[in-house]
Amino acid sequence: MKRKNLFHVIIASGFGSGFSPFAPGTAGAVLATIIWLVISFFVSYYTLLFLTAALIVIFAILGIWSTNILEPEWGEDPSKVVVDEMVGVWIPLLAVDAEHWYYALVAFALFRLFDIFKPLGIRKMEDFKGGVGVMMDDVLAGIYSLLVLLGLRWVIG
Repeated sequence: MKRKNLFHVIIASGFGSGFSPFAPGTAGAVLATIIWLVISFFVSYYTLLFLTAALIVIFAILGIWSTNILEPEWGEDPSKVVVDEMVGVWIPLLAVDAEHWYYALVAFALFRLFDIFKPLGIRKMEDFKGGVGVMMDDVLAGIYSLLVLLGLRWVIG
């Protein structure tokens, strides 16, 4: 494998989690949640918010690029590409802080539900071609998860 492609494989596969033989999308989302949890215990709330937003933007851009590079070889929207799940789960994590870390589990669960069932126009995002289509359904699932989590946190107090 060419060195250039190795970079794209690492990014697109979520540091290899996309090669999981069982539920690769869930494996990518679990890895992203673990990465976020580890970071959350070492930084302040505002730093965590900034880092989470940065992860979302950087990995969305890298994910689109890497998916576009690998789709000709791997096929359209391959299951090995899980960077979209990573970005998607980081979006509702914007509503979580280290003090209430258990909301990270709620964020994960909400995201996976929206990602699996694809209601409210999420499936329509897959109509976009290439890396954008791969990424956008998970971004929208993440946004819906964020809104539900913010609502839950507001109701619970």
